[in-house]
Amino acid sequence: PPSRPPKVLGLQARALTPQTAETDAIRFLVGTQSLKYDNQIHIIDFDDENNIINKNVLLHQAGEIWHISASPADRGVLATCYNRGKCGFSELWPDAFGGVLSLDSFSALGKSPAQLLTALATASDSKVLTCAAVWRMPKELESGSHESPDDSSSTAQTLELLCHLDNTAHGNMACVVWEPMGDGKKIISLADNHILLWDLQESSSQAVLASSASLEGKGQLKFTSGRWSPHHNCTQVATANDTTLRGWDTRSMSQIYCIENAHGQLVRDLDFNPNKQYYLASCGDDCKVKFWDTRNVTEPVKTLEEHSHWVWNVRYNHSHDQLVLTGSSDSRVILSNMVSISSEPFGHLVDDDDISDQEDHRSEEKSKEPLQDNIIATYEEHEDSVYAVDWSSADPWLFASLSYDGRLVINRVPRALKYHILL
Repeated sequence: PPSRPPKVLGLQARALTPQTAETDAIRFLVGTQSLKYDNQIHIIDFDDENNIINKNVLLHQAGEIWHISASPADRGVLATCYNRGKCGFSELWPDAFGGVLSLDSFSALGKSPAQLLTALATASDSKVLTCAAVWRMPKELESGSHESPDDSSSTAQTLELLCHLDNTAHGNMACVVWEPMGDGKKIISLADNHILLWDLQESSSQAVLASSASLEGKGQLKFTSGRWSPHHNCTQVATANDTTLRGWDTRSMSQIYCIENAHGQLVRDLDFNPNKQYYLASCGDDCKVKFWDTRNVTEPVKTLEEHSHWVWNVRYNHSHDQLVLTGSSDSRVILSNMVSISSEPFGHLVDDDDISDQEDHRSEEKSKEPLQDNIIATYEEHEDSVYAVDWSSADPWLFASLSYDGRLVINRVPRALKYHILL
């Protein structure tokens, strides 16, 4: 069998983001999801020349990380959504938490079996709340190209808490998205059925709720994910809840479009085409990836059915929008070439001066036909569900994928295609 990359993290994980404000060094942030150990944020630096992954670890003791996003303006600032039990054992019996929870450890504390049962019942009844906060990493780790610390036992550093996004009135936080190309002062969080727009003030030490909107309707309406459009002066956000996609105007917090039954099952993720303002991609539990023109939402423009299980993530390349990445519970990452619905459906336009008449005639003949969409590559280095894929913010040809078992894989767009797109 092909050799598989090692598990880089050593802990389970599902949260990944490029360090958006870092445009020189290739750098990703990964958040772990462990019930047993302190959770961590791993700063992953990829040394392209030597093909080495370097890693620095920050402690995130607040809880398991479900989502992570990085400020577009400040390399040192990031936001996480994480689970925090309202009332776990550690709060009920702090002394029992040093070892294994057992009748013996409880007796040693002078507690009766009945009290143990009460503690169990209280802890299982307690609601786990998914919270969100904005953090700053230590100054010396902000910029890229760090090497891994020599000493494996070197102590992990901690994150500085800048502010909480107070969700006591709004429920569980699903994700936090930053205003693209912004100054890092505006963020949107999705909490249960609420969409919340925050202003970060006083050097991000305070989050002020600027405006909000709610999903209305029958049943338990809950947002699963959202993205902020880089177009329309950054005044539009798209969200997914259940099988529906919705567009929102951030100025009025009103709905501007709605695609009901966008997928046959739960919509997991969405992304905006960076170069075509009305185009949006979505993916979900029906194993499909769909592409939409938000001006006409009756039918998708295109549908991909290449995965055999839930599709968790879809990402457009930031520069070359025909390149689309998807990650799935089928353990595969697929790189697709969606050129027919890209900003350059006839390939790269060549300057007339560079072509002789004969070539000109031939290229005209050729250019009337849009290029064919195809699957560029299927990556099978993962053995577990791929919960996150994303492109580097520093190198347009490089991307990372993360599976639940803590394996992070960094890949590049195949060279032949890269040259074809550039030529």
